[in-house]
Amino acid sequence: MSVRHGRSRPVDRRVRVQGQPVDSYPALPPEAERGSVRRVTVVGEEILSRSCQEVTEFGSPELSALIDDMFRTMYVADGAGLAANQVGVDLRLFVYDCPDDYGVRHVGHVINPVLDLPDPDSRRLIDEFEGCLSVPGATMTVSRTDRAVVRGFDKDGNSLVIEGTGYFARCLQHETDHLFGRTYLDRLSKRDRKDALRQMADRREEVFAQREVKAARLAG
Repeated sequence: MSVRHGRSRPVDRRVRVQGQPVDSYPALPPEAERGSVRRVTVVGEEILSRSCQEVTEFGSPELSALIDDMFRTMYVADGAGLAANQVGVDLRLFVYDCPDDYGVRHVGHVINPVLDLPDPDSRRLIDEFEGCLSVPGATMTVSRTDRAVVRGFDKDGNSLVIEGTGYFARCLQHETDHLFGRTYLDRLSKRDRKDALRQMADRREEVFAQREVKAARLAG
């Protein structure tokens, strides 16, 4: 998921890491410092349109390295969230560094997430612009609930419960969708989907160039 237009990264004040509050946290998380940039898949590639496999082995160096790489890739692409299939890996995992509507910054990763949404009678739907790192350069209005809970595991197999409101709730829904083979384009009308793809065709090369510049700057 891309950062909402006009929203800068929050100042390191109120931060929750893996769902728990911390006193302070660096602008660039340790995972991103350690990681390497991977190529971001683009809508139309087969891996984005099928469900990912569950992670069955926890605590491995390979899993930790994947999470590190995903964090760095997310930062280079100026994202708020990134799913494993967006870097070509068929595993049920996403990372995030995303603010909610109260200015709280949420940072972490979730493995094998299960999404819980409010009951239909009590849920509140919000229409807001949404972008995706795999649909570079396009933004469209998407309807999402204003609250969401994701249950899953961290890289060591410990249970997680991550609660989100506002923009962070949107991020949790967006990234979980990815792991089941859906992008936000699948939630659009045919006309709006064509509009988004037209935006992508017009702007993708500019977006790719910006990512290259930021990758070089981080590497330096």
